[in-house]
Amino acid sequence: MMTAWQRRLGFFSLFLTIITLVITVAINFRPLYVFDIHYLNILDYTVVDKTTLLKNFDKLMAFLNNPFASQLALPDFPMSEAGRGHFIDVKKLFMLNYAVLLVTFIPSLIFLVKLKRQQSLWRLILPFELGMVIPVVFGFVMATGFDRFFVTFHKLFFQNDDWLFDPRTDPIINVLPESFFMHCFILAFVLLELCFLAFVLWGRTSFKQKKQRS
Repeated sequence: MMTAWQRRLGFFSLFLTIITLVITVAINFRPLYVFDIHYLNILDYTVVDKTTLLKNFDKLMAFLNNPFASQLALPDFPMSEAGRGHFIDVKKLFMLNYAVLLVTFIPSLIFLVKLKRQQSLWRLILPFELGMVIPVVFGFVMATGFDRFFVTFHKLFFQNDDWLFDPRTDPIINVLPESFFMHCFILAFVLLELCFLAFVLWGRTSFKQKKQRS
């Protein structure tokens, strides 16, 4: 049987795995940007066409996702040193997210296997019911003012003001509007809520099956 501390560490690892996995999906969900090109009329704020825009977007994402890429240059969007520096900082957050996911994934699987073998999946219910409050709280904060949420997020995760792009020197900001990032956050919170709900339902189903066998 697992000790209380082993369970706490197991749940901590599991939550980190789920959160980083959700972030990974949300930040790489290209269809969202394709949708927003039309929904937010992004092409109205640039001189390039959709195909060219997506080519540059894909190049940017390739840089952010490749740990070995050290130089960022977009073929159709000039960039200042400050703008390039911000994307390097973003890349560091991407790598941190992926590192946490890789480190916690196997321990989380082992933890779940142990819970199942010990017929203790019912222990998933309460932690994930409490976890379901997290996306709701963040969603409420976003709903009361995404601008303030967005600024606070950048102040927490970035140590400089490089994220304050000047469209004259960094026209890339014109095709990465704040509303797009709001949609990314919404996607992440919805996915997180669904994942937490799935674990609650898994725990409840296991508990019912255990009662029926006893």
